[in-house]
Amino acid sequence: MPRFGNETEQLSGAEYLASIYGTEKDKVNCSFYFKIGACRHGDKCSRTHHKPTFSPTVLLKNFYHNPVLDVRQADAFEKASMRNEEEQRYFDEFYEEVYVELERKYGTVDELNVCENIGEHMIGNVYVKFAREEDAEKAVKDLENRWFNGEAIYPELSPVTDFRESRCRQYDLTSCNKGGFCNFMHLKQVSEPMLRRLQRNRRTWQRSERFDNYAREYNRNRDDGRDFDDRGGRGGGGGRRDRYGQDRDYDRGDRRRDRY
Repeated sequence: MPRFGNETEQLSGAEYLASIYGTEKDKVNCSFYFKIGACRHGDKCSRTHHKPTFSPTVLLKNFYHNPVLDVRQADAFEKASMRNEEEQRYFDEFYEEVYVELERKYGTVDELNVCENIGEHMIGNVYVKFAREEDAEKAVKDLENRWFNGEAIYPELSPVTDFRESRCRQYDLTSCNKGGFCNFMHLKQVSEPMLRRLQRNRRTWQRSERFDNYAREYNRNRDDGRDFDDRGGRGGGGGRRDRYGQDRDYDRGDRRRDRY
């Protein structure tokens, strides 16, 4: 028989806790840490920060340094939302360098987001969402031992996977009345020319990487005394046709012998 009442009243204890996990109704787990991977109270927060053991997203804490912003100045609040050609050019170059390095070294990057907030727990935070969790894990382990611009990198896995829940909607639409101290993400925008350039270069280096992988596989099989068939796969000792349609054999020294 159907029962009336609130949906949450019909849930078991475990189901109810799961339904409110990471929301403001959750009195145990920190909703801000769940949504943005950072909390203004830090380790002193009265709620629990569950750091993930696996995630596709890596947080590089306080990684981007705005060259025109000094949070010690009284006008930092206004400067956080300023746009000028010099700062945009600096950010575009930073974005390209980081994106290319991470994509080519660790794996496909789905999103690269940089915070414009000036709160201590969010300033300069860079969120990198990889296509695979394995790539994110590899990046964290490797970046722990690396430096950037003379400063150590502080990477960690982040619980953030859906940035729609992390972004400040007011900031995206117009402007946020809380300014740079807002506790939701104010994300910096890379310029359109740089986006097009990255997309174009990405296709180029992906083609180059596929070619390099093929070349490595070919050389490895050649050294093992095995040959590729006409389609580029491993052949069972078969030959390959030359551009004139003649059958040719490849011996282990990669010397051709005509069958005729």
